[in-house]
Amino acid sequence: MHELGIMYHVVEQVSRVVVENNLSTVEALVLQVGENASVVPRYLEACFPAAVDGTALEKTKLEIEMLPANAICNSCGKVYGLTGHEHACPFCESLDFDVISGKEFLIKEIRGF
Repeated sequence: MHELGIMYHVVEQVSRVVVENNLSTVEALVLQVGENASVVPRYLEACFPAAVDGTALEKTKLEIEMLPANAICNSCGKVYGLTGHEHACPFCESLDFDVISGKEFLIKEIRGF
């Protein structure tokens, strides 16, 4: 489970932002995770308490926003969701596409005061 290592890295980055911006409390940390990212959101949630234990983020709430996996068809030019289509374009059935979203893993927001 590499999610624990990822969460430790995220906590380290967020802790730097907290210090640089003189935040006294971080209410919530919002992550954006693509449907095709190489992480499992429920594992991130399970690892979060261990990653923040003993840090200034110990009472921080973790929020995860899922981003859809989308592709653009190189045959007809339409954008479509990859999930549920077995990767074929639902408009022209072409398998010639480029992935345009869904692999992201981003720190979207650090809510603090």
